[in-house]
Amino acid sequence: MKGYTKPLIVIFLVLLADQLVKTWVKTHMYLGQEFHIIGKWFIIHFTENNGMAFGMEFGGEFGKLALSLFRIAAVAGIGYGLHYLIKHKYHRGLILNVALIFSGALGNIIDSVFYGKIYGYETWFHGRVVDMFYFPIAEGHFPTWFPIWGGEEFVFFRPVFNLADAAISVGVILILIFQKSYFKEDVKDDVSLNSEIVED
Repeated sequence: MKGYTKPLIVIFLVLLADQLVKTWVKTHMYLGQEFHIIGKWFIIHFTENNGMAFGMEFGGEFGKLALSLFRIAAVAGIGYGLHYLIKHKYHRGLILNVALIFSGALGNIIDSVFYGKIYGYETWFHGRVVDMFYFPIAEGHFPTWFPIWGGEEFVFFRPVFNLADAAISVGVILILIFQKSYFKEDVKDDVSLNSEIVED
C-alpha cells in the first residue's frame, strides 16, 4: 500500500465532503432556493443538471444513460491511470492532482447512478447531479461592438457547480500549471537514454 495512502485520503475526503454537502442541500432546500452567503457574490443556489460539469448536458433519456455509462468508463480509466502513476512512482503532486480528478468524477457518478433511485424520481443511471455553488462576481453587458454577444448581458461566473466539479477543475489546472516539474524527470531520463544510444 506504499504510495497509495495519501491519494486514498484525498479521494475519501473529497467524496465525503461532496456527498455530505449534496445530501444536505437535497434534503434541506427546494429546487431553486438560494441563500446569500456573501452579498450577491457567493450564493448557495440549489439546482440539478442531467449532464456534465457546470450544467452542460446531453439531450434525451438515451443521452443521459450514455453520459452515465461514459462517466463510469472514464472514471475506470482515470482509476487505472492513477494506479499506474503510483506504481511507477511519478511525481507526488501529479498523483494527488489525478486523485482530485478521480474523486470529483466519482462524486458526480454517484449522483447520476444512484440519486434518481434513492430520491424516487428516476431509475438507476438517470439521476441528476446536485449543484449549489454560485459566484456571480461581476455582472454587466458586452459592448455593442463585441462579436456575437454585443449588447447582451453577461455574468461572471455564471455556472453553478459542486465540490466534485471544483475538485476536477483544481486537479486539471494544477497539472497544467506544474506540468514541467511533474514530467521533468521523465524528460531527463529520455535525454540520458538518447545520449547513451548516440555514444554506443
